[in-house]
Amino acid sequence: MYDRYQSPLSERYASREMQYIFSPDKKFRTWRKLWIALAETERELGLNITQEQIEELKEHQDDINYEVAKQREKEVRHDVMSHVYAYGVQCPKAKGIIHLGATSCYVGDNTDIIIMTEALKLVRRKLINVIDELAGFADKYKAQPTLAFTHFQPAQPTTVGKRAALWLQDLILDLEDVEYVIGTMKLLGSKGTTGTQASFLELFDGDHEKVKQVDKRIAEKMGFAGCYSVSGQTYSRKVDSRVVNVLAGIAQSAHKFSNDIRLLQHLKEVEEPFEKSQIGSSAMAYKRNPMRSERMASLADYVMADAMNPMLVASTQWFERTLDDSANKRLSVPEGFLAVDGILDLYLNVVDGLVVYPKVIEKRLMSELPFMATENIMMDAVKAGGDRQELHERIRTLSMEAGRNVKENGGDNNLLELIAADSAFNMTLEELKTTMEPSRYVGRSREQVEEFLQEVIKPVLDANAELLGVKAEISV
Repeated sequence: MYDRYQSPLSERYASREMQYIFSPDKKFRTWRKLWIALAETERELGLNITQEQIEELKEHQDDINYEVAKQREKEVRHDVMSHVYAYGVQCPKAKGIIHLGATSCYVGDNTDIIIMTEALKLVRRKLINVIDELAGFADKYKAQPTLAFTHFQPAQPTTVGKRAALWLQDLILDLEDVEYVIGTMKLLGSKGTTGTQASFLELFDGDHEKVKQVDKRIAEKMGFAGCYSVSGQTYSRKVDSRVVNVLAGIAQSAHKFSNDIRLLQHLKEVEEPFEKSQIGSSAMAYKRNPMRSERMASLADYVMADAMNPMLVASTQWFERTLDDSANKRLSVPEGFLAVDGILDLYLNVVDGLVVYPKVIEKRLMSELPFMATENIMMDAVKAGGDRQELHERIRTLSMEAGRNVKENGGDNNLLELIAADSAFNMTLEELKTTMEPSRYVGRSREQVEEFLQEVIKPVLDANAELLGVKAEISV
C-alpha cells in the first residue's frame, strides 16, 4: 500500500461515487451489458442466436471472473478478447456469439461515452447543488453594502449578495454547457473496423435496413437517443475534447470564486469555514489559511491545463483510427472528471460554511465612502447656490489632501472635515455625515439580486428539485 504511487485524486479529492464511475468494475460490467444488447439485437434481426444463449449471458452479467480475464490477457495481450474469453468460460452455450461482428471499439468506445455521460450527470447534480447553496447566500446578503473593487482598487459600493450573484452567473453558464453536451451525447454503435459496418452487412446478407437497425436498437437498449451517423473505427475524439472543455469551464468559474474568497479572507471581510481543531500553520498558531479555496484553485489549474490533452489527441488522429489516443484518454478524461468532482465538493463545502463579518465590511466601506460621496456632496452644494466648476476643483484638491493624510501620515480619511471647513460648500459636518448612508450608493444591487434569483435561478432549481440535497464529500 505504501510502496507505490497512489493518485491524490482518488486518495484525497474525488468522491467515491465519481471514482466508481471510472472504476474497472463499472467499465467491465458495461462491456457485458453492451455484449448482451448486441446479441439481443442480432437475435431480433434474425441471426441464429437463441433466447437460451441470451439468458445465459444475462445470468453472468455481473459476476465477472476477473482472474480468468487477467490470466488470459497475459497470454494474448488484448484486454477485450481476454474478457470475451472469460465471459465465454462462464457462458459455454453463448461463447460463440459473444462480440459477434464487432470490433474492440464496440465495447471500448461505447463504454467511454456511457461513462462520460453518467459522469456529466453527476457533475450536473453537484453543480446544481452549489448553485442552490450560493443562491441562498446571495439572498441572505443581497442588501449588505460592501466596498466593490475594480483593479482591486476601491470603486463604487456594491452588496455582498450582488458579488455572490456574479459567481452564480458563471455557474449558470457552466450548467448550460453541461446540459447541452449531455443532450448531444450519442453512442458509437457498432460500426466495424473502419466505420463502414461491412462486417454487419456480411452478417445480414447485404440487408442495409437491418444494419441500420443494429445501431438504433443498441442505442435504445443502452438509454441513448441514437448513434453517430458516421465514424471511423472510433467516435470522433472531438467528443472528448468537448467534454473536457466543459469541465475546464467549471474549473475557471471555481478558480475565480476561490480567488475572490482568498482576497476577502485577507481583508477579513469573509472567511471560508475553519474547523475548531484545524491547524493553519505549523509555525504560526494564529493563522487561518483559506486552504479549501487554495485547493480549489490548485485543482482548477490542473483541469484547465488538462483540456489541452484531448485537443492534441483529436487533432492528431490519422484517418479512420490510430492508437496514440488510448494512453492519453485513460488519464486525461477520468482525471479531469475526478478533479472537477473534488472542486465541486469543495465549492459546496466552502459556500455552506462562509462566515461574513459585517462590522469589518462596514468599517472598510466607511473609510472610502467620503471619496465616493463627493459627487453627491458637490450636487447638493450646487443646489444651494454654489458654482459647479469651482466646487469640482475644491473637491479635487481636498480629496488629494485627505488621500495624503491616509497614505503618508497613516491617519483616518478626514475629507468630510476638510469639506466642512471650506466655506465654498456651506455645509456642516453633521450635514455631510447624513450623506454617508451606504445604501444610497449601491445602485440597484439588491433589486438586481432579487430579479436574478427569481428570473434565472429559481426556474433552474425548480426544474431540478429532485437533484437537490447533495452533501459535499471532502477530506479536510
